[in-house]
Amino acid sequence: MKKLTLTVTRILICSLVLGSLLGSLAFAHGGMEHVLGTVTAVTDHSLSVKTRDGVAKTVEFDGETKFVKGDAPATIKDVQVGSRVVIHAHKNDNSLHAAEVRIGTDAAKSQH
Repeated sequence: MKKLTLTVTRILICSLVLGSLLGSLAFAHGGMEHVLGTVTAVTDHSLSVKTRDGVAKTVEFDGETKFVKGDAPATIKDVQVGSRVVIHAHKNDNSLHAAEVRIGTDAAKSQH
């Protein structure tokens, strides 16, 4: 009986630790969705991205969206079809709105 109680206690502690770790990871992302992939289309207000698993996602942006290429500030003009991007986006109902678009550098492209 003592062995069973010890096993149950260990399982409970592991569950609590795992739950805390997963909760902190979700909090670290700030409730944002991350879209990683290759740009397939650019409009005046959205980017279409094909993710690594082949899913097409459209992400809207506006004047508040921050664009970054390497460590330098960028603009939507720096994003082209074929650019590799990492987008941090807020989910609004059925759409995604970009808070930040990180554009891959040419050096990163040539490594693949």
